[in-house]
Amino acid sequence: MTVHRDRPQNPAMTAPPASSASDTLTITRPDDWHLHLRDGAMLAQVVAHTARRFARAIVMPNLQPPVTTTAQAAAYRDRIRAALPGAAGFEPLMTLYLTERTSADEIARAKASGVIHGVKLYPAGATTNSESGVTAIERCDAALAAMQRHDLPLLVHGEVTQREVDVFDRERVFIERVLIPLRARYPALRVVFEHITTTDAVDYVREAEGGIAATITAHHLLFNRNSLFITEQGRAGLRPHYYCLPVLKREEHRRALVTAATSGSAKFFLGTDSAPHPRSAKEAACGCAGIYTAHAAIELYATAFEEAGALDRLEAFASRFGAQFYALPLNRDRITLLREEWTVPSRLSFGSDELVPLRAGETIPWKLL
Repeated sequence: MTVHRDRPQNPAMTAPPASSASDTLTITRPDDWHLHLRDGAMLAQVVAHTARRFARAIVMPNLQPPVTTTAQAAAYRDRIRAALPGAAGFEPLMTLYLTERTSADEIARAKASGVIHGVKLYPAGATTNSESGVTAIERCDAALAAMQRHDLPLLVHGEVTQREVDVFDRERVFIERVLIPLRARYPALRVVFEHITTTDAVDYVREAEGGIAATITAHHLLFNRNSLFITEQGRAGLRPHYYCLPVLKREEHRRALVTAATSGSAKFFLGTDSAPHPRSAKEAACGCAGIYTAHAAIELYATAFEEAGALDRLEAFASRFGAQFYALPLNRDRITLLREEWTVPSRLSFGSDELVPLRAGETIPWKLL
């Protein structure tokens, strides 16, 4: 198979070309531009999955308590590094949790540190550990102005949380009520629209001018909302391990995401949003939102791209476009995937509990060598 490669916009950001044979695919080692690692024993039990597949990852700050200062982020980075398996060449890229008290001075410290690569906007109540999030974006104007001034990207969980808005419409309404006015006020602010899920988001990012891009998850490329309620064998029932926020959407939206991811546009790149939760917290009366994919992330993306007939465009999406947006060098080492079915473990250890990974007990057609 001949692998298509777009020429990098920055000639200095070059990497060895991808290569493939009928049963293997070798690409530049990818990066994960949206990842949840948790902390403590839970961190130690999941970070190796990411480090085996990715060179770097943007690490989300929604711990308890949230990571709101540069000092806290640096300490968290140290804990991540300490939890890595020996000789793992993995670099955690840290973020701050935006609150209505985040100061311009803290933004300046974050930029100067070289540790912080973005600031995360969680609308209050939007997802896991978002209780400290933003209730009105206008209350963050000092921080946002400083982010624009220091060129520190804003990473947004793009949903409104008003109860009167249907959960399947929250992303579309966020674009209208929050994102468009925000970018009008701060036109030079670089924005990553995280884990987009709708045709509305694809269209907005593709057509918008200025510094905006979007991450797309493997699970939103592979599944629509039927997976929440119907097994592949046709059995109906609530499937909590397919519940995430933003939720899976209609098939028409999934297809739009696949088209965007495989389009070759540098505005769309890989972000797993892999989010580990204890099984007991998922299989509960009020189960947690989040899907764990780090155990097979690049393999799942390869599956989605192959199903779309665009395996030759995986490398740019996974290994190039995100680095270009964040103004980081491309990775020099490479990974190889083998076309070989393997069975995902039914359970993984996770603290004192266990974790159910995506596709638990099922087979995946690509395997990381």
